[in-house]
Order: sequence, then structure tokens, then C-alpha cells
Amino acid sequence: MLLVEELNDKLIELAFSEDIGDGDHTTLCCIPADAVGESKLLIKEEGVLAGVEIAKRVFYRFDPKLQVEVFIEDGAWVKPGDIVMIVKGRIQSLLQTERLMLNILQRMSGIATMTHKYQQALIDAGTKTRVLDTRKTTPGMRMLEKEAVKIGGGLNHRIGLFDMILLKDNHVDFCGGIHNAISKAKQYCKEHGKNGLKIECEVRNFDELEEALREGCDRIMFDNFTPEDTRKAVEIVGGRCETESSGGITFDTMIPYAQAGVDFISFGALTHSVKGLDMSFKAVTKKD
Repeated sequence: MLLVEELNDKLIELAFSEDIGDGDHTTLCCIPADAVGESKLLIKEEGVLAGVEIAKRVFYRFDPKLQVEVFIEDGAWVKPGDIVMIVKGRIQSLLQTERLMLNILQRMSGIATMTHKYQQALIDAGTKTRVLDTRKTTPGMRMLEKEAVKIGGGLNHRIGLFDMILLKDNHVDFCGGIHNAISKAKQYCKEHGKNGLKIECEVRNFDELEEALREGCDRIMFDNFTPEDTRKAVEIVGGRCETESSGGITFDTMIPYAQAGVDFISFGALTHSVKGLDMSFKAVTKKD
């Protein structure tokens, strides 16, 4: 299995390949190879900054001689006019790394900003419920997007299919019910030395909830429950395992679910419907 750093390096390599192809002919036609200069990363919208570390990785992988001076780190609240970093070196390198760096930083910062908004609203409402992401991520960018969720104050549900067992409705139906699904999961973990894997089971009604509690698992997900049914379900669980609400919950509807007492609420929108944070990479000129 590839490490996070290796996955991110593969993403950077692929991104440069699809963007530059056989050459950045716009830059090559008008910028001398030995010309040097500097560019600044300028914030144009308020939000939580995320992606500074991977941005540095983008610069250094393309041109190890680029000099990056960072003024604002990941997790900081930024506002229009803030300068995050200044990068010095070959102008050709600055121009060819600009778009990939911005694509990553803008998306990660957008995710961090949305996550912060959700989590802070739950805190302000007096709840202890934590915001979770999902696997509804951009292919190839999952590690970066989930890192952005953490920078914004949320938690990662699971990275992929390998680090947690989540028995969803299709698993349950194909297995023939909650009992079969959970018992098979426990047996699999025992036989394959995966006893450290948490087991979560999705339930759609109170009968399935009672069955899941009898079988025993680490977390139960209430799928498409109403806030009222969620409160009742949390009372039935009574702290015997972690609880999670999921299924069509939005920023505008989440507070009653949190007030019902669930430990977590998962939001696919954090990564699949996010708006990037506006910023630009501008050449530093003498008048600056």
C-alpha cells in the first residue's frame, strides 16, 4: 500500500503531465530560460487557509531551486490582501507551477473553510457533535481533501475501504441481514488478523438498530432518520457504542440532529460540493 506522500507525489506528477504536455509553449515563447523573478500568493476571500505544505511540495518537485518564503501557515484565518508566501526563482518555473499550486490550495482552503463553518456552528449550538467527511472525494485528491477537513476542524470518517469496516445497506441486504453482516465482519477480522479494524453498521429503522446492538459493533449509523427518531435511537443505544447521523443532512438541518445527541454527523458536501477559496499568484514587480 502506498504512503500518503507517495500518493500525493503521483498526483503531482499526473497533474503536471496533463497540464504541461510536451511543453508550456506560451511561457517558452516569451520568457528566457535564465530569467528570474518572484511571485506572491495573494488572498482574495476570507476563509481558512489549507494546502501550504503541499504547495511547497509542488514547487520543489518541479524545480528544487525555487525559494519559498511562507508568511501564513495552514489553519490560519485569512482575509483579502493577505500574502501567504513569496516564491523566487526561474520565471518559467513560477509560471508552470502556478495553476497546479492554485488548484490545490483553492480547493483545500475551500474545504477547510466549509468544515470550519459546520463545526463552529455545532459548537455554538452547545453540542459536542463532531463533523465527519466521507469517501465522496475527487479521485486522486482524497488525501489532500481529507487533510483539509482536519485543518478545518473536522474529523476523517475513514480514508478508504481498508482502514475501517462500514456495513452499509447494500452490504446488509446482500448478506441477508444485520446479524449475518456483523457476524461475518467479526469472523473476517479474526481470520485475517484485522482485529484492530473498527466495525460500523448502518441501520434504517429501529428493528435493525436493536439487531445491531445485539450483535455488537463500534459505531452505528442512523441512515435518513428524522431528528426525533435520532433522539430516540441515541437513547436506545445508551452509550453502548458511538453514534452517527447520515443521509441528506445539510448545514441548515444539522443542528436538531446534533441536539439529539449523536457523536458524529457525516457530510458528503464537504468534499463533493465545495467552492474554492479565491486567491491568485501574482508577479512581484518593481512598483510592489
